[in-house]
Amino acid sequence: MTGRGRLTVCAALATLLAACALLPLVEPASWLLQAALLLGIVSAAGAVARRVPLARPLTIGAQAVVALVLLTLVFARGQALGGVLPGPDAFREFGQLLAEGGEDVGQYAIPAPLTAGIRLLLVGGVLVIGLLVDAVAVTYRSAAPAGLPLLALYSVAAGLAPGGAGWLWFLLAACGYLLLLLAEGRDRLSRWGRMFGGSPRPPSRLGAGLEAPAGAAVAPVRTGRRIGVVALGIALVVPAALPSLSGGLLDTRTAGGTGPGSGTISAVNPLVSLQNSLNQTDDREVLTYRTNSANARDQYLRIVALDQFDGSSWKPSERRVTDVPPTLPPAAGLSSRVRTAPVETTVAAAEWYRQSWLPLPYPATRVRIDGRWRYEPVGRTLVGDRGQTTRGTRYEVSSLLVQPTAAQLADAGTPPGDLLREYTEVPDSLPAVVARTARDVTAGATSAYERAVRLQDWFATEGGFVYDTQVAAGTGRDAIARFLQQKQGFCVHFSFSMAAMARTLGIPARVAVGFTPGTARSDGSMSVGLKDAHAWPELYFEGVGWTRFEPTPTRGVVPDYAITRTPSDGDTDPGVPQQDDTASSSAEVAPSQSCAPADRRLGECGAAADRAGGGTVGGGSPPYRILAWSALGLLAVALPVLPLLWRIRTRRRRLRTVGGPLSGSPRGQTASAQQHGAWASQGDAGVRLEGAGPGGDPAAAEVASRRTLAAWRELIDSGWDYGIVPDDTQTPRQAADRIARSGRLEPVAAESARRVAAAVEQLLYAPEPRLPAGLPDDVRRVRDGLHATAGRAARLRAVLAPRSAVRVVWAVARWWSVLGARWGLERWAQPLRRTRPSGQRS
Repeated sequence: MTGRGRLTVCAALATLLAACALLPLVEPASWLLQAALLLGIVSAAGAVARRVPLARPLTIGAQAVVALVLLTLVFARGQALGGVLPGPDAFREFGQLLAEGGEDVGQYAIPAPLTAGIRLLLVGGVLVIGLLVDAVAVTYRSAAPAGLPLLALYSVAAGLAPGGAGWLWFLLAACGYLLLLLAEGRDRLSRWGRMFGGSPRPPSRLGAGLEAPAGAAVAPVRTGRRIGVVALGIALVVPAALPSLSGGLLDTRTAGGTGPGSGTISAVNPLVSLQNSLNQTDDREVLTYRTNSANARDQYLRIVALDQFDGSSWKPSERRVTDVPPTLPPAAGLSSRVRTAPVETTVAAAEWYRQSWLPLPYPATRVRIDGRWRYEPVGRTLVGDRGQTTRGTRYEVSSLLVQPTAAQLADAGTPPGDLLREYTEVPDSLPAVVARTARDVTAGATSAYERAVRLQDWFATEGGFVYDTQVAAGTGRDAIARFLQQKQGFCVHFSFSMAAMARTLGIPARVAVGFTPGTARSDGSMSVGLKDAHAWPELYFEGVGWTRFEPTPTRGVVPDYAITRTPSDGDTDPGVPQQDDTASSSAEVAPSQSCAPADRRLGECGAAADRAGGGTVGGGSPPYRILAWSALGLLAVALPVLPLLWRIRTRRRRLRTVGGPLSGSPRGQTASAQQHGAWASQGDAGVRLEGAGPGGDPAAAEVASRRTLAAWRELIDSGWDYGIVPDDTQTPRQAADRIARSGRLEPVAAESARRVAAAVEQLLYAPEPRLPAGLPDDVRRVRDGLHATAGRAARLRAVLAPRSAVRVVWAVARWWSVLGARWGLERWAQPLRRTRPSGQRS
């Protein structure tokens, strides 16, 4: 196997080993085999393109085209032209799959299911990284910088995986990178032998100022140091910037101890994950349960209580955890005078549902479950220890159905002092409008219970609020104030706002997160899906304890004790919740406002919404997506022609310089001829440069010098475009003879090349140089001769992908070096070096 072939294999292998860090994130792992197959084809396409050989940009472009065709065959075959070529429909399919994949990433817990969108993100991402690694390490023969895209791939996995990627995945990624470096080192030694530093070469006047500064020779230590700093920066920044998949639905994280009564527990705000679950198009089943409760509509499954309020968000307090006792302690504040009914529930969590908190009815009195679970007494929740999750878990729960009366809640006594202080605390940063609105809504109420019911009814029915899961979740000290003004949101907005307003009224309050009762199935069990995710406020009343309220319109079930009953002529059945009537009425009045687009697509808005809608929900892609795809298409079209455009512009500028007037050099221009003490005068036969005297014109000498060097550069680059690689070790006359010989030029064109070389030698070495006229015509004659004798492929490459366009890269490297020197960053701003043709410095 050749050195470049070995590099190709090692580049693909390094990419796949780094991609293995993504394996714990998704199940099943079949996507990696598919990515390996497609990456192998793309790498083989690159090897063939380099064998032709194609220009380096064309090689990368060919690989990108092959990758796009392969992705089209796998993910958008039905929308492709002839089942192979990607067209507008295929790109729309890609856009839809990418959008779905982005939603799935935020919605599913780890390990996420291998949906079509996630599979495209994984396979497409591996192909893109593999293409970058192959381009840098193999096409441009610089394996060390190829570690940056590999690190980016590993950092994505480390940032998304709970607790970061494991040591095994890091070891695999590191081995792949080292293997790539070893293959590149072996290839370099086989071609050049060991390289030793030496004195810097003198600058070349023919290099047009593109020479690297002194000391810029290849320095492995310096290069390794720069790459190490960049790699360390990416390793630190990328995981911190990426959103985590670890929690998925109702994302929570724990940190527990191991002994009885030891350890603490904490969690993050589940707001964003809850909104993603409600907006999901597929109402995936989270768990099922069976219960002997006579009233399943009150069987809320509570996950965690958010009791710490900082003015902008709610989150759980950090609490101590203990071993799960055989019988849980009595619920705080619950008196024996309040009627309760025992309930037995058997729960089975889905295999894909993986989180650390256990959904339980409140208040649970006993939990029978296997595994490493811990108990948090204040919130009465169970949390997994040392990686224990709900995935596929089956458990039994004994709980109480608390049934207080309105009178008992109205007559509730004063809560304990410590509880009152903790759960009525609001920060000074809370906008004053929150407390003022709470007082206005509850004006005239005579008890904490009556104030709580008025707050609930104001949000649910009387305040003009609209349920909308598409509203941005929002954070910050003004989030609640904005919600009270805009009056649009979902359960998080309603529960957070009601709990905060209750605290300003002196009512202890917190927010519970979990699931509503779900949907009854024909076999008597209940099914709970992602769309049943919910948040609700819990208010404390002495003698009853923590009590659920339901301020969210059209969602959840208002408990009997919180229903406002209006006297009427007929009897009212107290067992019938009025929330259903409110929801129905609201849906009939404003279905487009109260029903989310995702619900309308699933037909879950009811007949009223169908009658009011009368048509399809607006289609089409968002404007930003159309603009993004349009920009991407323009970029894909523009990139291949950039070398051509640059070469045309450079040629015109050089020849215009050669044929310009012999006076008026630009101010501040370094005068090459002036450095030799010359001045210029023009005659019929050409230009004669004499020693500068009192009457000399240094500016004209500078112009003559620039004319000659511009013609020479254009001659050298023209030969380079047609495959004659420049050799800076040759004299101008030798270089011209080589162009004439290798390009098989006709005698007239060959003589033109020698005339340009003679002009350069006159400029450099003659005491009184005599420069011939007509240099632009000589250069054009040479280029036409090279084009006439070249083959068809060489002509196309010279026009579409000229080799001399690499000077742009060198110019950027030199600019970066100058910029670094200006800002005192010489150590880090050395120009990036590339492998140049033998002897070529400019």
